[in-house]
Amino acid sequence: MAVGSQPVKRSYRYRFYPDSEQSAQLAATFGCVRYVYNRALAEWSRAWREERRRVTLAETGRMLTGWKRDPETLWLAEPQKGPLQATLRHLQAAFVNFWAQRPGFPSFKRKGRTVDAATYFRNCFTYRDGRAGLAKQGRPLDIVWSRPLPDGAVPSQVTVSRNSRGQYHLSILVEETVTSLPSVDARVGVDAGITALVALSTEEKVTNPKREQRDRVRLARAQRNLAHKVKGSRNRAKARARVARIHGRIADRRRDFLHTLSTRLIRENQTVALEDLPVRNLLRNHTLARAISDASWSELRRMVEYKAGWYGWTVIEVDRFYPSSKTCSSCGAIHDRDVNAAKNILAAGLAVSACGEGVRPPRW
Repeated sequence: MAVGSQPVKRSYRYRFYPDSEQSAQLAATFGCVRYVYNRALAEWSRAWREERRRVTLAETGRMLTGWKRDPETLWLAEPQKGPLQATLRHLQAAFVNFWAQRPGFPSFKRKGRTVDAATYFRNCFTYRDGRAGLAKQGRPLDIVWSRPLPDGAVPSQVTVSRNSRGQYHLSILVEETVTSLPSVDARVGVDAGITALVALSTEEKVTNPKREQRDRVRLARAQRNLAHKVKGSRNRAKARARVARIHGRIADRRRDFLHTLSTRLIRENQTVALEDLPVRNLLRNHTLARAISDASWSELRRMVEYKAGWYGWTVIEVDRFYPSSKTCSSCGAIHDRDVNAAKNILAAGLAVSACGEGVRPPRW
């Protein structure tokens, strides 16, 4: 039986195909969003560097109003104002995370190097009878509804994006009531690896599909072809698009596999113990960096965590210094086995849950 339900915010992502007029309008909006973000970031950086003060969201809002009235940037008033205000909020959130010592310092957006995106709030888009449209556009978007939105869902915001392959996607944020999964008396420890993507404390190993390695020859050929093209030429643009398509296919297949695996872990286990791996530091090992990036341990952990949050399940983080691979889970002997590590991670995670303290290696 289900143990209850709770309202959560979920994003539903769909592919859409704009016409030529909509494409031109979106391109202009993406350019304005990128300009406002970069200029506001420059002001934040200058204020901190020269005055040691933090710029507020209200200040950047007044700056935006001034930029729209500046004769040199009057074109900022042409697109809908919602995406420009949204990008200022995103920048504010990026600095809040930076001050909380989570990610690094916010970086500037570069055309062609970052995904173009624009967020529209509730008063900047329409959604009615399964049709969605953006402000200042003549007709609704041609959306491929690969799955329906929840019954009675009222979108609170939509984000339009265009990736390096020229594909357009629409992410619709809604609040829905998620019914908790049936209670199960099962828990699992997860040890991440390269040969086996994960080893479970149930003695099962999930083989690493190695998406990037399977397309490595094709990718290398496309990258060599790109390197031989003249910078700024149309042939170089076509070659770059070809490389982007290969990268995109790899990413899509990897994401689909991780979604399947993370959903399975959550549906079958009420408690999941994961090791806190220093992925950023591990990527400095040039011998293993490519394989680690392809494994996407951080993305798997992110998926497990937010899916567990939907259903009220528990995800426990085990300290990275805990010697899970070396200590036998049964007798304490020293050896190196992935499944043994997963069992130790589960045991350590349960200790964290019981004691509320981090698990670290014993000090002799």
